[in-house]
Amino acid sequence: MFDAAAALSKVLDNLDREAREPTKLRAILVPELRAVIERGHKEAEKQLLRDRDGIACAQALSNLTDAVVRAIHDAVVWRLYPNDNPSTGEQLAVVATGGYGRGTMAPGSDIDLLFLLPYKQTAWSESVVEAMLYVLWDLKLKVGHATRSVEECLREGRADMTIRTALLEARFLFGARSLFEELVTRFDAELVMGTAHEFVEAKLRERDARVAKAGASRYLVEPNVKDGKGGLRDLNTLFWIAKYTYRVRDQAELVAAGLFTPEEFKLFERCDEFLWRVRCHMHFATGRAEERLSFGLQPRIAERIGFGARGGLSGVERFMKAYFLIAKDVGDLTAIVCAELEARHAKRTPVLDRWIGRFRDRFRATAIEAEDFWIDHGRVNLRAEDAFERDPVNLIRLFWLADRHNLAIHPDAKRLANRSLRLINPTLRADEEANRLFLDILTSKNSPETILRQMNEAGVLGRFIPDFGRIVAMMQFNMYHHFTVDEHLLRTLGVLAAIDSGRAEEEFPLVSRLIGTIHNRTALYVAILLHDIAKGRPEDHSIAGAAIAQKLGPRFGLSQAETEMVAWLVEHHLLMSMTAQSRDLSDPKTIEKFASVVQTLERLRLLAILTVADITAVGPGVWTAWKGTLIRTLYDETEVVLSGGHSEIARTDRVRLIQMALREQLSAWSSEEFDAYAARHNQAYWLKVEAVRQFKNAGFIKRLTGEGRTVATEVETDPVRGVTELTVYSPDHPRLLAIVTGACAAAGGNIVDAQIFTTTDGFALDSIFVSRAFERDEDELRRAKRITAAIERALKGEIKIAELVADKHPPTSTRAKTFPVPPDVFIDNALSSRETVVEITGLDRPGLLYELTTALSRLSLNITSAHVATFGERAVDVFYVTDLTGTRVIQPDRQAAIRSAVMEVFAGDVAALKAEGLEALVAAPPPREA
Repeated sequence: MFDAAAALSKVLDNLDREAREPTKLRAILVPELRAVIERGHKEAEKQLLRDRDGIACAQALSNLTDAVVRAIHDAVVWRLYPNDNPSTGEQLAVVATGGYGRGTMAPGSDIDLLFLLPYKQTAWSESVVEAMLYVLWDLKLKVGHATRSVEECLREGRADMTIRTALLEARFLFGARSLFEELVTRFDAELVMGTAHEFVEAKLRERDARVAKAGASRYLVEPNVKDGKGGLRDLNTLFWIAKYTYRVRDQAELVAAGLFTPEEFKLFERCDEFLWRVRCHMHFATGRAEERLSFGLQPRIAERIGFGARGGLSGVERFMKAYFLIAKDVGDLTAIVCAELEARHAKRTPVLDRWIGRFRDRFRATAIEAEDFWIDHGRVNLRAEDAFERDPVNLIRLFWLADRHNLAIHPDAKRLANRSLRLINPTLRADEEANRLFLDILTSKNSPETILRQMNEAGVLGRFIPDFGRIVAMMQFNMYHHFTVDEHLLRTLGVLAAIDSGRAEEEFPLVSRLIGTIHNRTALYVAILLHDIAKGRPEDHSIAGAAIAQKLGPRFGLSQAETEMVAWLVEHHLLMSMTAQSRDLSDPKTIEKFASVVQTLERLRLLAILTVADITAVGPGVWTAWKGTLIRTLYDETEVVLSGGHSEIARTDRVRLIQMALREQLSAWSSEEFDAYAARHNQAYWLKVEAVRQFKNAGFIKRLTGEGRTVATEVETDPVRGVTELTVYSPDHPRLLAIVTGACAAAGGNIVDAQIFTTTDGFALDSIFVSRAFERDEDELRRAKRITAAIERALKGEIKIAELVADKHPPTSTRAKTFPVPPDVFIDNALSSRETVVEITGLDRPGLLYELTTALSRLSLNITSAHVATFGERAVDVFYVTDLTGTRVIQPDRQAAIRSAVMEVFAGDVAALKAEGLEALVAAPPPREA
């Protein structure tokens, strides 16, 4: 076992006695200290991997730092500024503060030091402090330091809550202990006494601001382990509040103070240890103070901690599930502390609010139908602690009452519910009244998302519906989904509730109109809750989810018809999204195939609403106006077929209405001008392009026509989606798409979406969306104009795109190790009446679309339509192609050539998968996402 103190003692013993000059001392001392620190870190890492104890590792690193700081002090005082008989002004106390003061450190943590000096200072203490800091800086350590007297500490702490918090955790290291004791005594008497309320409010406000910055949800899939919601800083805040309010010195005193039960304190320790273990592993793995558990880092940490694949989940998914469950526990502990503070009046309610609250309680008391509940300061609470034991249905009734009366739930009631989860057994799950109350909550007109989230956080939801419990805190290891599966389901429910209440008419006009026409409202809400409930299983989650719906429907009290509807919606919840985004909606065959699966107008309406809510709840910016237009087009086309109308006639009517709306906006155009312009676009353009883009395109093309230009480009940033849009206008030809995508590849632009249209007079009008590279619009527009300039020069024959891309030497994707997306090629002649459909799935990367379009062009294929979609790291690109003669590709050898050419594009990714031992994935079809 490495003894850092002994090693440092040898360093001091061997220190050259001639090293009495600061520069020479540092030259001798720093290499020796660095060697000790490096060995100490290696020993701590070895201990962490062996014992799997994050707290022990953090304490070992803190002890190592203590020894190093002490050695530096001794070397400085011994060699540079010896003082055998110090005066009262030549005293110095070295104190650890902040995180270092707690006695726990990660490998990359800051070293927060307070050099405490007497009121009357001398040059000796200033010289010692300066010399110590120079050694610490030469060691490349991150040092936060302050040199103050006791009086200065108190003055600064009185004015700044951050400094006050740092002093709260002050820990004496060495030196004049009397100075430290004076600081502690006066800090308690002059700053802490009588200010608990002020401190608690400040810390909670600080937490809210920190969480908002790091990510408001504790279920973000790339969490910040230190500052994110449910992270280490939340546990720190709980201890700060407890220490300040109850004057406890050690975490173990939290039980004696009455803040936690022994079981809750064990939970506190378990959370603390796990988060420290993860954080220390992150610092060791990256060699720096990395706090964000990024996608690239997650597999490495999962492996270091020892998580392997099991039960349909990969090792990294099991690890992240464990992480999010810990984050949830931290949230529970936070609620417990806030409730206890309130009960002890640490957070006082203003007098007027208390008076109004008492009046409101009396007024509402008669509205509570259940004898086991009452309104406690405006929140639903239990009259007796045995309410759940006497009637376990009360575990559901608690949340039902909160929803029914729009009341919050008292933290004490939530706490007791969490401790009573054993009462949720098969008998309660089968109870008719319990299921009726739950269905009331789920389909409530109030805020079902809020109430169900509280049920989930209390653990009640996962116990009442065990299949839901399996996906609680489950992360989907990809870049598309922003939240855990359970959080996604609850957010989807929230979107549905917003649509249902009429609050989302502007954002979702189609489904806001449809919601009032459906007959199966209950089935829709149940389907929303269950649509991803089978994620993480080996089988297809849509099919497995439908089976779960068949089982749960009767239990919830649904009729057979309602249960069948729920099961159908769950099984086909991806159908509308995938069809709209990856199929040619102007092809009658597409609509015919989709309609044959949907079969009824009621299913179509319900599926449209579910699809919109599902996509929107994936994450910020995922739902776009373009996707809305595609969903609306698919809905309109299918509605005509299912209602027995003639689709061509109906399509013509819709096109005419769209053109009339645009005509009103183009008031300066003559009728002849507009009619001529409208005739240049086919029906697909009018049906699939959103109105705002149609208006911009009209102005763009009119300007070009007036200038006599046949090749032109335009750029525009979209800050909401985080993309930049490139518009290209040019005479159409088979290589056009390859030229456009090649110019993007040469500039490092990653194409995430594309709209490709050909006018009736042979011009292409393409909108290409690339990932944003720069934060400032000026920089981003400058890059976009470089891309469009290259496109224009290539279209005019001034440069060759292939040479431009070759000069760029785009790197082979390195994300295959992080995200194992097996490439797949699907060729079908039944999906279109005119073209062959080539659907390609693979790992997205800059330049991928260029390589694919080039590969298809080399096979003498004409790309008549392309549908580009990106789901995080997964690209799904669909090409409608014909031979140069305009016929479909039906020959087996030609289809084999297409597959071979496409798979060659992904050769690097396949090699990476094989290198990682994932050969089985190469032949496996990738799952589809909404």
